[in-house]
Amino acid sequence: MQFADRLKNVETSAIRELFKLLGKPGIISFAGGFPDPALFDAEGIKESSNAVLTNSPGPVLQYGATEGYQPLREGISRFMANKGATVTPEGLIVTTGSQQALDLIGKTMISPGDKVIVEAPTFLATIQCFRLYGAHIIGAPIDADGVDVDQLEKLIEEHKPKLVYLIPTFGNPSGATLSLARRKRILEIAVRTRTLVVEDDPYGELYFDQPPPQSMLALSDGIPGSRDWLAHCGSFSKILSPGLRVGWMIAPPALLVNATMCKQFSDAHTSNLTQAIAAHYLTLNRLDGALAVVRKTYAERARVMAESLRRELGSAIEFNAPQGGMFFWARLTGAEGRGHSAPDFAKRAIDKGVAFVPGAPFFAHDPDLSALRLSFATVGLEKIEEGIARLGQAL
Repeated sequence: MQFADRLKNVETSAIRELFKLLGKPGIISFAGGFPDPALFDAEGIKESSNAVLTNSPGPVLQYGATEGYQPLREGISRFMANKGATVTPEGLIVTTGSQQALDLIGKTMISPGDKVIVEAPTFLATIQCFRLYGAHIIGAPIDADGVDVDQLEKLIEEHKPKLVYLIPTFGNPSGATLSLARRKRILEIAVRTRTLVVEDDPYGELYFDQPPPQSMLALSDGIPGSRDWLAHCGSFSKILSPGLRVGWMIAPPALLVNATMCKQFSDAHTSNLTQAIAAHYLTLNRLDGALAVVRKTYAERARVMAESLRRELGSAIEFNAPQGGMFFWARLTGAEGRGHSAPDFAKRAIDKGVAFVPGAPFFAHDPDLSALRLSFATVGLEKIEEGIARLGQAL
């Protein structure tokens, strides 16, 4: 068969390929980026499912509007208002997870050869998605406070990108959170350079102690003109259930119109049933309680992982402990005569019965081969300690 030329720009996800190795009995996996299913509010979702199928089975089982189920659009508008962002229901569309929002941005904004700036490292699926549409992807360096704005500004001025993609809060894979001052400055740069900034925010509610800075969407009300150059992608996948496949995109009107048109070609609309379940769930006032449990659980797992890494690997590894989200981003230092190749380390770790993701795939170019990502979200405290001890033996 003669496949489309665009497929030459992408390859199978290295993470998905790694999952094929995880069937080994007794393996402890820090590789996934999934929320813990034991923490899903199954009772609340069941109550909402029963309610919508009892009260309005016809509409929720029927075709629906491409823009989204109106009660859910209204619920998301209220949800965002509670986070400090002014959004009308008409100012957003519901997507099949935030991944579809990114795909729609790729379809509507990127032509072959267009330049796109992302964080280095960034979400692997975004790299793959934008490359599928022919983007030339440029990485902007990050530190513990998120993307280096001085370097980002230089890259924008040099390359005149079609868009900039950022995960400002508890990034995947970096775990980093962009400071308030940097968020405001990026919005100012976007206005001055007329550059679209895409803010991806699937993890912002997963903070451990203090809430993170407000989203750039919320801050845009105070930066004149910035809303015209900002798209915001959100999702219930990490805070309610990924199986519902409910996300959203908030964007300037012209982008929403074109994204809606492209969505018509993709799936007609996100499932009315799951949209209705999510909309009803938001009326139950259960989300805050469910999130409190998730935050406490993840915070404790992150604390134990940090302590275990320091105890078992010592100076052979360096990392910034995350303040929220689901990930540690670490580097092998090569200290104490130990290796600093994460791919080689990953192979030895599998032999010891533990898995993580080497960091190289998260870079669009010039990968850091000493970097690795560890997720604590789905692993209990004892297994975290045991798994990190195995890593120490593998190193």
